[in-house]
Amino acid sequence: MNRTPWQLWDLPSGKPAEGADTLEAIAVLDTAFDTLPGAWEHAGLLHMYIHLMEMSPHPERALRHGDALSTLIPDAGHLLHMPTHVDVLCGDYVNVVLRNETAIVADRKFLQREGPDNFYSVYRCHNYHFKIYGAMFLGQPTAALEAAQELIDTLATETLRPMADWFEGFIPMKQHVLIRFGRWQDILDQELPEDEDLYCVTTAMMRYARTVALANLHRVAEAESEKDKFFEALERVPESRMLFNNRCRDILKIAEHMMLGELAYHKGEHETAFVHLRNSVEIDDTLPYDEPWGWMQPTRHALGALLLEQGRMEEAEAVYRADLGLDATRSRACQHPGNVWSLHGLHECLTRRGETVEATHIKLQLDKAAARAEVSIQASCYCRQKALAAE
Repeated sequence: MNRTPWQLWDLPSGKPAEGADTLEAIAVLDTAFDTLPGAWEHAGLLHMYIHLMEMSPHPERALRHGDALSTLIPDAGHLLHMPTHVDVLCGDYVNVVLRNETAIVADRKFLQREGPDNFYSVYRCHNYHFKIYGAMFLGQPTAALEAAQELIDTLATETLRPMADWFEGFIPMKQHVLIRFGRWQDILDQELPEDEDLYCVTTAMMRYARTVALANLHRVAEAESEKDKFFEALERVPESRMLFNNRCRDILKIAEHMMLGELAYHKGEHETAFVHLRNSVEIDDTLPYDEPWGWMQPTRHALGALLLEQGRMEEAEAVYRADLGLDATRSRACQHPGNVWSLHGLHECLTRRGETVEATHIKLQLDKAAARAEVSIQASCYCRQKALAAE
């Protein structure tokens, strides 16, 4: 796992990072909240505690702090958003959507007053980004697409150009949503950017999305052509182009293996497909820490879905357990507890092998999660076409 300079925790081990003053910071802040009058109404202390705990093995320790901060300063969009850094790690995707929507509303006031040509636009984008992420886990395409489109609409070219290395990576969030919900024709109906240098990450992501869409529509020759155009677009992405803590080129390596995996699978080359999809999982797992995670749809959702379609139940079950955080294979920061997509996959694995005790408990969680979904959940990824055809 790569480490950013400010990281307080070593994610794989769950221990404080070497050389970091993590334990001292915990002691100082815990003492403040235990002893100082007004500490629970101090936005700075609450803000710091959330950042302190979000990379830890126990982010739930900051849930009360997030609750206290969530209404403390109603016009401060970033602070309204901050509790969702731990909400998302604890599987509270409803709060992720609602609290970021509240932050977006506050930011609209700032945008109207100050305009978009300032560095605070990064924080505005961050709130849209987070709302999209939560809505995708909830199975709610409307909220995700609305946030993705408003993000694009508030980053005009003249705003983007001078700070493209920091801002442009947000523009293609819409592609993640369209793939998440299997909107293949919507992907193909989009117009590609005219300025492929300024919108280099966006162009590469759209070429990736078009390849996946065409593969799922069984238009293999066209998908092969789009694949080649993805690699051409990737060459135009500079090393300096970032999405918060991650280089966009690193994120696009996941797109590359996801694209190659889905294309191979729909050509009937299943073993090759699974090699690429496992590679995408490995790269996804080792991205530097970020919230939201650098890759929006967990790579295990496609891998698990296609393993299930091929009847490879044992590996599929392990994939879903890892994604949900039900085993010790992933750090807490990389887990997605209670998400409807992996709950569906795990429940199918359990019932198909005749397990009844755990399946009952998982079904209760699945029913609750599915009740909030806007779409019918039939598989953890829309690339699993046999399950969707039987819907």
